[in-house]
Amino acid sequence: MIYKFKSKVCGDLIMLEENGRTVLTIIGKTDPHGLKKGILLPQDMQQAIAALQQAVAEEEAHLQEKADVALESGRPLASGLQGVSLRQRSLPFIRMLERCHAENKEIVWGV
Repeated sequence: MIYKFKSKVCGDLIMLEENGRTVLTIIGKTDPHGLKKGILLPQDMQQAIAALQQAVAEEEAHLQEKADVALESGRPLASGLQGVSLRQRSLPFIRMLERCHAENKEIVWGV
């Protein structure tokens, strides 16, 4: 499955299921129906952006802590620390949220 996020002010944003589900869960869309099909209204977008930015900051702090421990012990970084970050995966969605919020347009998925 893939997620296709749509709006009237920017192009569609397509994410693999795991990444789309992660982003939706972070912004509070956790019920099974809301994960398959939903709408994000402009008045909820600032809170969604803040939730995503908080999750990114937490992930980066956790990864930095692991990197510091590896450095202190003289071990190489674990391969999991060098993958695609939440920041990279969520940035296109955050940009979509910002643009839709500015234009007062909703984002839909699964429709």
